[in-house]
Amino acid sequence: MKRADMLSSLEAGEDREWDLIVIGGGATGLGVAVDSASRGFRTVLLEQHDFAKGTSSRSTKLVHGGVRYLQQGNIKLVTEALHERGILRRNAPHLVKDQSFIVPNYKWWEGPYYGIGLKVYDWMAGSLGLGTSRILSKEETLELAPTLDADGLRGGVLYHDGQFDDARLAVSLARTAAEQGALVLNYCRVEGLLKDKEGMVTGLLMREGMHGSQHRLRAKVVVNATGVFTDSVLQMDEPGSESVIAPSQGVHIVLDHSFLPGEAAILVPHTDDGRVLFAVPWHGRIIVGTTDTPVSTVSEEPTALPEEIDFILRQIGRYLVKPPGRKDILSVFAGLRPLVKGSSKKTAELSRDHLITVSASGLITVAGGKWTTYRRMAEDTVNVAIGRTGLPDRECVTNHLLIHGWDGSDKLAAEKIAGEDPSLNKPLHAGLPYTLAEIALAAREESCMTVEDALSRRTRMLLLDARAAMQAAPAVAALLAKELGRDEAWQRQQIADFQELAKGYLAE
Repeated sequence: MKRADMLSSLEAGEDREWDLIVIGGGATGLGVAVDSASRGFRTVLLEQHDFAKGTSSRSTKLVHGGVRYLQQGNIKLVTEALHERGILRRNAPHLVKDQSFIVPNYKWWEGPYYGIGLKVYDWMAGSLGLGTSRILSKEETLELAPTLDADGLRGGVLYHDGQFDDARLAVSLARTAAEQGALVLNYCRVEGLLKDKEGMVTGLLMREGMHGSQHRLRAKVVVNATGVFTDSVLQMDEPGSESVIAPSQGVHIVLDHSFLPGEAAILVPHTDDGRVLFAVPWHGRIIVGTTDTPVSTVSEEPTALPEEIDFILRQIGRYLVKPPGRKDILSVFAGLRPLVKGSSKKTAELSRDHLITVSASGLITVAGGKWTTYRRMAEDTVNVAIGRTGLPDRECVTNHLLIHGWDGSDKLAAEKIAGEDPSLNKPLHAGLPYTLAEIALAAREESCMTVEDALSRRTRMLLLDARAAMQAAPAVAALLAKELGRDEAWQRQQIADFQELAKGYLAE
């Protein structure tokens, strides 16, 4: 997936009419691009920043049916999500794995209550289940999670769900779409929609962000898959359009693995705001979250509020022998959920189901949903596109489409680079499993254009340890400058920009 080659192909074919153009390079947009291209449609995806820059790289890292939604009685959503969880585990075994969870019980009724509920969860997953749930004694619970507070602990319930690396899956989906024939471009901002005399969308106006060139692209159908920025594209289509998104901020903190040693995650079923709280092992750290804070404006780089950090520390601290403090936080990150508006006044109760609408202009908008169901959302969206245009009715094939890297090819490619230049085998930082060879591979094959791309999404250093990422920035900037043909002034600016951004990931 060489960005320069794809941009050249786009420019060479500027006079052609594409079958489908996707606006948005998060989970949903990338899924639509993979689905469309794998059906044989001429497809372009445009992302104004980097792939998964927003919500799609800031999740709780779970591929799950949604225990909370089962508790709310949303059987349809849970059934669909469990089915999609199994498909994703099968198609991306390099990025999705089984994760065991413990629900600690401190009241007599919690064991049977959650035990029965999670047996239903198992049953709903059917043949695509990841493991069988079971009730644990107090001793078994503490053996699996020795840092849980033993005072008043009666036992626990063990169940299984999926865990993944969200940004790495996004990059792998971009490469899958490219392998299926799509042109997939980051740093390309859509500046307007093109319409015919009847007011129907016929394409869009795009500005390429690295060189500033402007392009007019024609298409049979345009899909708005921009997540929390959905309403801005709807306004572009029809000023004064009613908003469909009610954004909600979710914050996570990252702690050292010693706060929850072992392989099991913890699910706290009730927090003060009525949500569930997860503490999940991930890449040698522990991710704890999340919050639910309604926001009135959307940002490309949302920032955790002090009270959100304090809330997470307070909630998880009730369950651990050694409650964490701010000084223990290695990184903190915030994301905005693109919740579909409803009648509820609480964002925790707004729909996670996806919504597909077709504007009077023919613009197709897909909103809502979550990572676990991205493939189904994409299938539904392309089906709507087929029904609304002259595209041939071709069957969706993503149910069994293996996602790029499933065979370990990325690891082998990085090892080959390191073999050709042993200096690139150097770790970016002690205690983190990333090398300069992976950065070189990202620049050559994964459209990695900035230090932030490299340290936030091609590797996950910024999320795992913000200070370590800041220390690694100069070496990464130097290597990217060499790979991308940039000068020393670019390097200095990249380092300064990243250091400023990374400060927002520090809790103190």
